[in-house]
Amino acid sequence: MAIVKMKKLRMMAVRSDVKVLLRNLERLGCVEFSELDDSLLEEGLIRENSDVIGYRNELSTLQNAIALLDRYAPEKKPLLSAKPEAELESLMDDTVLPGALDQAKVINGLEEKIKRLSAEENRLNGLLESLQPWMDVDLPLNMNGTERTNLLWGSLPGRIDLNELVSALERASDEAELIPVRSEKTVHYVLIVCIREMLHEVQDCLRPYGFTAISFTEDGTAFAVSEETKERLGVLANEKDAVKAQLVAQAPARDSLKLAADVAESRITRAEAEGKLMGIRSTVIMQGWFPAEKEEELAQVFDRYGVAWETEDPVPEEYPDVPVQLKNNRVTDALNMVTNMYSLPAYDGVDPNPLMAPFFILFYGLMMADMGYGLIMMIAALVAMAKIRPKKGTLSFCRLLLYGGVSTFIMGALTGGFFGNAPEQIGKILGKPEGWGVLPSLFNPMTDSMLVLIGSMVLGMIHLNTGMVISAVEKVKKGDTASAVWEEGALWVTLVGIILFALNKTVMPAIPAIIGKVILAVGAVMILYGGTRGATGFGKFTSIFGTLYNTLTGWFGDILSYSRIMALMLAGSVIATVFNTIGAIANNLVFFLVIFLIGHALNFALNLLGCYVHDLRLQCLEYFGKFYKDGGRAFSPLAVNPKYYDTAEN
Repeated sequence: MAIVKMKKLRMMAVRSDVKVLLRNLERLGCVEFSELDDSLLEEGLIRENSDVIGYRNELSTLQNAIALLDRYAPEKKPLLSAKPEAELESLMDDTVLPGALDQAKVINGLEEKIKRLSAEENRLNGLLESLQPWMDVDLPLNMNGTERTNLLWGSLPGRIDLNELVSALERASDEAELIPVRSEKTVHYVLIVCIREMLHEVQDCLRPYGFTAISFTEDGTAFAVSEETKERLGVLANEKDAVKAQLVAQAPARDSLKLAADVAESRITRAEAEGKLMGIRSTVIMQGWFPAEKEEELAQVFDRYGVAWETEDPVPEEYPDVPVQLKNNRVTDALNMVTNMYSLPAYDGVDPNPLMAPFFILFYGLMMADMGYGLIMMIAALVAMAKIRPKKGTLSFCRLLLYGGVSTFIMGALTGGFFGNAPEQIGKILGKPEGWGVLPSLFNPMTDSMLVLIGSMVLGMIHLNTGMVISAVEKVKKGDTASAVWEEGALWVTLVGIILFALNKTVMPAIPAIIGKVILAVGAVMILYGGTRGATGFGKFTSIFGTLYNTLTGWFGDILSYSRIMALMLAGSVIATVFNTIGAIANNLVFFLVIFLIGHALNFALNLLGCYVHDLRLQCLEYFGKFYKDGGRAFSPLAVNPKYYDTAEN
């Protein structure tokens, strides 16, 4: 698999054909339009206008109506149900939009009514709450006094001593009286009566005590107004229920609204592409990128509408601007989500998916290494693919889960793990019936930890050297053979020397020690020369230390990183065994199953994510660091990308 070869496209079309031409290009889904150079504006061309903002507002109207139906009339769907399918032409049929928009406006209008009724309910509930302290006052709420007196309604902080305030009022005026209404922990509700001529003196007296005046506009006593308010709240509740019922009655329109929303999204996509065009009175100019393999299909469309067009291969200076599309099969496509999480490769780089797939799947299985967990992953992936019929990214995830499950099951068979040592513990609880007990294994992470650690390091060496081979091949292809020799080649020579020297000291003493030492010395010289190439003067001297440091610490650190394979395999096995042991303490099968389900659910969830993260780290940091050139921009063609429907496959 590889990075799809792209071509640059320039074309000129008759203005009257532009909209239908864009529709046909959207059906093909293989052209990404790019902005034309602003210098063309000086030559009399003008940018095309498109009502993208208006179209987006219409889409928002439709989506808001769908969200309201989902809130007030939730759609009952079977678990893991697939999206409905629609023909491509239906997803591009703008004629459905006017009726759907009218329907959406009705639904949104009902929601506005509900909001207004809710706001009035909140106001009335607030009024009820404010009336509670005054329920025992047999005076109209809007009464502010008589011809000769003023009546002040208000509150005081709970810390105020009312007797002290009464004394202060008596000193301020002989014609003033404080009437306590209700006292709570934090507030006193009071009435103040005074003659009109002494109002200012009374107010001056109240101010230091934190008196807060309260005014009401309602006519009638607090009790009477409260009863009226409760009646009004009942009426509002009925009105609100009636409006909600009207909104729920719109639920049958949900599917048509969803289809219209996808049609609106398609129209926005075309409008955005149209906004990148330039033209004059009768002609429009466009440019963009397309996969070279689609040139024949494009030619048929262009010939149909008399389009003048030309294509050319991108030059190296344009590579940073060339969009990247990866071409994968069923296996390597599963790794798309890993690559996308990191970064797409540069256009002149290599597709990492086929190079990463075997290692990622193998490492994941080794870290998880349990037949039971592998079975769960495989079943979950197969059920999801059968039920929801996933597309694109979701399909990649399901495939990755499936392949990871297969690898986990195989590695679990090699290590003898089936939900840890569950068969052994169940056998003990059931009196060790025939056929139960310790499962056969090639190696066991609990007892062969050193073997697993060494194996992890060996896999790391293979992994890193594979990356170096890829790097060397790419350098040779680009004519930079010297870099391949003095960088990757020097490390390989050094590695061969280390291996021969180690073999001489261990299992193959017949190998002359001098051979390993000489090769090691040659490799060291090559590394030093390769690391100092291009440096001059004092920089050549300092680069020697930099080369030694980077080579020794870099390689040692990279190899050591692969110990995480052993660590995760061991951790998962230990945790599973611990939960099984705890469950078997009571020697009761029911108790064991309860602890088993809880413990293994936690362990499975932890390992499912933990193994993915650590596997991702090994690929993105250690492996990609040897050869990967990132920075690619995803290919984003003019195409139908529905949200609520899947495009029916012919």
